[in-house]
Amino acid sequence: MTLKQQDKTDPVIEIEGLSIHFGEGDQLVKAVDHVSLSVPSQQSFGLVGESGSGKSTILRSLAGLNHHCGGEIRLEGEALSNKRSKAFYKKVQMVFQDPYASLHPRHTIDKILTEPLAIHGLKHPEKRIAEVMEQVALPTKFRFRYSHQLSGGQRQRVAIARALILEPKILLLDEPTSALDVSIQAEILNLLNQLREELSLTYLLVSHDLAVVSYMCEQVAVMQHGKVVELLQVDKNGNTNAQHPYTQQLNLASKGYDRQVIDQFIEHQ
Repeated sequence: MTLKQQDKTDPVIEIEGLSIHFGEGDQLVKAVDHVSLSVPSQQSFGLVGESGSGKSTILRSLAGLNHHCGGEIRLEGEALSNKRSKAFYKKVQMVFQDPYASLHPRHTIDKILTEPLAIHGLKHPEKRIAEVMEQVALPTKFRFRYSHQLSGGQRQRVAIARALILEPKILLLDEPTSALDVSIQAEILNLLNQLREELSLTYLLVSHDLAVVSYMCEQVAVMQHGKVVELLQVDKNGNTNAQHPYTQQLNLASKGYDRQVIDQFIEHQ
């Protein structure tokens, strides 16, 4: 079946009533509890919340790494089952949080980038690897090095290149800068913004930092205890006009440590 041409206002990702539970009985954990959201084509959509809020669980479910027990996930209007096809992974790729853990330590950068091309039977690997390394601003001299020979920022550029190598239209970004030095974080965020513009990509970005998602995204869903507590529109100045008390606390927390502010934080159920 031929998919229709996506308009920028069309939702490329739709999540409706998604529930993901772990354990059973007294040990049951509702990691995601009836979450619904919609991601327009070629936009960047953020999921923000503290650790354990369910944001990364949603991302992993969309990638096929966690199975959902309720609700529906649709990609370009087509419902996804718990098992993902090879065609899905050509269209949707994920960038993980820790570039130290997500790259095979015994593989050169060349092998890391060549492997997806071989699996999908794509031609002209030399040309494609050169293109993607240029896109993420990695010098060609790094191609036959191992990941441990690169800095944290360079490793994350390799991880982004690996995600881009199949020319997907959607990137799932799981805290893509949180494992990096502060001085490098802005470089990677700017690179991701540049790539989205140049390649007409759609992003679903997970972060615990409201400042990061406000910088990167047009829309932000704020999550707490497995639920969306507020859906925010981000204006051209990066402002969100947050109303929910939990979102306001996240906003204060993103500005840095302040003992007086932290003492005022309360747990919102």
